[in-house]
Amino acid sequence: MADAQYAFGSAQVEINFQAIDALFGQARDQGRESLFEYEVYDLLKASGAETPPRCVLLPRSGRFTDEQLSVLPGDRVVLKIVSPSIVHKTEAGGVRVVENRPDAIRSAVRRMLYEVPENYGAALERDPGSAPGPYRGLRGEPLASAVSRDLRGVLMVQFMEPDSMAFGNELLVGIRKTREFGMVVTAGLGGTDTELYAQRFRKGQALTIASTALTDGARFFELFRKTISYRKLAGLTRGQRRIVTDEQLIECFSSFIDMANHYSPDNPDAPFHIEELEINPFAYADYLMVPLDGLCRFSSPTTVRAARPVERIAKLIRPSSIGIVGVSASRMNFGRIILKNVLEAGFPAEDVRLLKPGETEIDGVACVPDLKSLDRRLDLFVVAVGAEQVPALVDELVALDCAESVMLIPGGMGETEESRERAAGVIARIDEAHARGAGPVFLGGNCMGVVSRPGNYDTWFIPEEKLPPLAPGGHHRAAFISQSGAFMLTRLSQCPILNPAYMVSMGNQTDLTLGDMVSHFAEADDVDVIAVYAEGFNDMDGLNFCRAVQRAVRAGKDVVFYKAGRTPEGKSATSGHTASLAGDYAVCEACVRQAGAIVAHSFTQFENLFMLAERLNGKTIGGNRLAAVSGAGFEAVGMADSIQTDDYSMALAPLADRTRRSLKALVGANRLAGLVTVTNPLDITPAADDHVHAEAVRILATDPGVDAVVVGLDPLSPVMRTLADPDAPLTMDNERSIAALLADLLPLLDTPVIGVVDGGRQYDPLVDRLKEAGLCTFRTSDQAVAALAQYMDGRLNAARIRAR
Repeated sequence: MADAQYAFGSAQVEINFQAIDALFGQARDQGRESLFEYEVYDLLKASGAETPPRCVLLPRSGRFTDEQLSVLPGDRVVLKIVSPSIVHKTEAGGVRVVENRPDAIRSAVRRMLYEVPENYGAALERDPGSAPGPYRGLRGEPLASAVSRDLRGVLMVQFMEPDSMAFGNELLVGIRKTREFGMVVTAGLGGTDTELYAQRFRKGQALTIASTALTDGARFFELFRKTISYRKLAGLTRGQRRIVTDEQLIECFSSFIDMANHYSPDNPDAPFHIEELEINPFAYADYLMVPLDGLCRFSSPTTVRAARPVERIAKLIRPSSIGIVGVSASRMNFGRIILKNVLEAGFPAEDVRLLKPGETEIDGVACVPDLKSLDRRLDLFVVAVGAEQVPALVDELVALDCAESVMLIPGGMGETEESRERAAGVIARIDEAHARGAGPVFLGGNCMGVVSRPGNYDTWFIPEEKLPPLAPGGHHRAAFISQSGAFMLTRLSQCPILNPAYMVSMGNQTDLTLGDMVSHFAEADDVDVIAVYAEGFNDMDGLNFCRAVQRAVRAGKDVVFYKAGRTPEGKSATSGHTASLAGDYAVCEACVRQAGAIVAHSFTQFENLFMLAERLNGKTIGGNRLAAVSGAGFEAVGMADSIQTDDYSMALAPLADRTRRSLKALVGANRLAGLVTVTNPLDITPAADDHVHAEAVRILATDPGVDAVVVGLDPLSPVMRTLADPDAPLTMDNERSIAALLADLLPLLDTPVIGVVDGGRQYDPLVDRLKEAGLCTFRTSDQAVAALAQYMDGRLNAARIRAR
């Protein structure tokens, strides 16, 4: 594709990719992987940008006549040093505004050519870690001389007076290549304090970030409209006036996004990859967008890993035959525990084969001496031997083509420095097979395996007595995918009411990736909820993951996501755990949200959102209007106080007249009229019994203006049946208890309802009973409302994605 055209209103923008290719090609031929600033302006001209400044390169060794120095209009000109190594020119004294007179320009150019090497050299001596490669180890005069030799000259640029010098009236726009998500676009407050703005403004107010593969100019503009930067540029703050049109911003964003997608690792025909293209800032002069500085780095395309036969994941998840290597005949080792769990999950013993020389059977399961002796091609082969044996096994599995899928349980497959060479060899062998269209798919290594309730098997190597019993009533239509098996195990131990159909430990992603697994479940007919714990993505798999999330969301599924490695310390820990390279968290969160996932920021949030998704996926959420009811005044107020956060918000629903009449009749019939004022939130006082609580929920949940109900169940109330003792007068083992009433009511309601039991340990059995009845139950009202608000915000975002 040589050119791209797109129109907004009457404006049409054309990108000349051939001209941009020529710029990159020329720089590459000169041994550079970056463009000089004046070449960036040439790139902007080719991209359709409206106002690249006029500029003239004054080469370092050149002598210039008055006529050559008088070609730019205006009273002043801007002089900028040109060097392949100096990115931040201002700090080195490499930017100066001077009078537009030949003598003033000559004087300033000569001064810059001498002072900039000294200034830049001194800065590098203060911070040696920031020195470009050629300057490392140099100090003093040798360093300044090296910097001076690299100076190409000075760029003389037309000075354009901006409309406003006020805070927030400059714009940063950039695209860059990320290892996991491919190309991302960023826009926000520009100028020298961009990083400060990003740190000090709350999330989303200073910078907007998105995957270019998942957006376009108009949709990115809608995200940008929420920032303080847009409010300043559009004249929506006090004392400001609009200095740019919405159409200009959309055209700018569209141009950058289209260039990003063309020069992307996601485009197999890309002649170059843009590593980074940034204009910081764009200023504004009489409704013109004027770039004042720019940088661009590029690279040549690199090879990508071979495609994996992901259709074989179905055999991994629901196999008809399983083989295991590593089972001891004499002791309960990991392999023997896996065999025991596979059989106890209900998998037929006659469809299991053990690779065990010298044995004919173990625990009633037939043994074979080697892979060549198998009597059938296996759907799944589980490897539970030491890591040093894995490379030879992988070679044999690929050569014999005797399994559709392989599960690599062992650690020592890349998560330590010593094991990375071994892991790299295994990956190379697997990739070689996939490039030929051969070989099984591999899960792991360093994984805990899979629990597949529909597949009737369990390869976790945890003894049954260490695990909580599975919740009664059958599993939910959910898949739990985790890079860390321990994370999955502890979450289920902490919250056993989570009861997914599939639990998949990914480990190091030697072959199958998070994106592959989410893609499978996005298409699965028996899964409505996908919960994911991620520590890092393989190259470009973040983008594959987001596309899979988007497909799942468009199919009506909920995706809950938690990303570890948000801090430098966290990134280091994840790398040591599952051999992951944790990426930039802000980019990850923005892209995953953009795809439609609900992003948790803590383990507790993850559990809460997963629980809500499992139980509320089939409920209707048409807005963010909340009704709250409690017998405790503090709790009703706490619910109202918790509906607004930086990330999401709810509104208290105005009650319909019919709802008010029904609630007044309810409190009147139960002798509460003198104590209760019908409002939202509704404080029905401790005198309200189980029936009043349940009926108030029913009335509120059937109000067409209510999108969700939170009910405090007042366990300490003198009239509520909330005790676990079956012989107590207020036992919950009563058909008139709130647990029994809600168990009957909830299936009849289309509106989400969640409960709060704010009491001590003696009410844990009540919480368990309510959760078994299908009520998402929390121990404090603020936690309940915050979790519900976040879940509903995610559901509404998903609805917008489906509407597009």
